[in-house]
Amino acid sequence: MTNKQLVLQTDFGLGDGAVSAMYGVAKTISKDLFIADLTHEITPYNIWEASYRLYQTINYWPSGTVFVSVVDPGVGSTRKSVCALTKTGHYIITPDNGTLSHVARFFGLKEVRQINENTERLSHSAESHTFHGRDVYAYNGARLASQQIELSDLGTPLPVDQIETLELLEPQVADQTITGMIDILDIRFGSLWTNIPLEALKQLDISRGDTLVTTISHQGKEVYRNEIPFVRSFADVALNEPLIYINSLVKVGIALNQASFSQVHHIGTGNDWQVTLHKSR
Repeated sequence: MTNKQLVLQTDFGLGDGAVSAMYGVAKTISKDLFIADLTHEITPYNIWEASYRLYQTINYWPSGTVFVSVVDPGVGSTRKSVCALTKTGHYIITPDNGTLSHVARFFGLKEVRQINENTERLSHSAESHTFHGRDVYAYNGARLASQQIELSDLGTPLPVDQIETLELLEPQVADQTITGMIDILDIRFGSLWTNIPLEALKQLDISRGDTLVTTISHQGKEVYRNEIPFVRSFADVALNEPLIYINSLVKVGIALNQASFSQVHHIGTGNDWQVTLHKSR
């Protein structure tokens, strides 16, 4: 590992000093560290979002980069703290609460170590049990990124297949219909990002210019149905009109041109939100 890069993700927001404290701990470990923010705007306690944002991001950073992800509703409990080495060569320090789900599925994990929270932590922090982001995760992330320790120094190995994972549903193609789920939102613009890959559209000979019957259901109950054009970009439809496009991860997105699809139609994300697509007949 030659990169001295540390990337932080939390649900802390920037309204107080929590993130700055994590920066301070990391810089105290090594002034030479390059520290970047993935995001600190994960919806509070939303492990699914944390898992997806890592998947969205890590492969665009050099191998050897260390990620610290702290979305930790179980802080201070018996949940494990872990450091994972992905098959892409990235390190992720995080609670073992499902945050590694997407990365484990799509990139694979090579090794996982359970961090000893009693010994591998910031000096004089033993009586604090509610800020592991600073005392355990940023501290160890900085030590690993600055090459002061190796992965093997952090604790005992865990079987890769025994980490906590969230259920990730696979998209299905059958009877000229594609079924998937809404993975995440393009937060600022309110577009829906599904888990349906472009290849699934090609499998059904769907191409740009086609109109797709689009149904969105929540816990099995239909909440939206419309015929939507599959286009190249937002500019291909009128303002406030719906469109289907291919997003930056080469998967199906559903949007309104210059409006928030998720807000207008009250659509959420995760396993409970199913989307089906088929050509208009």
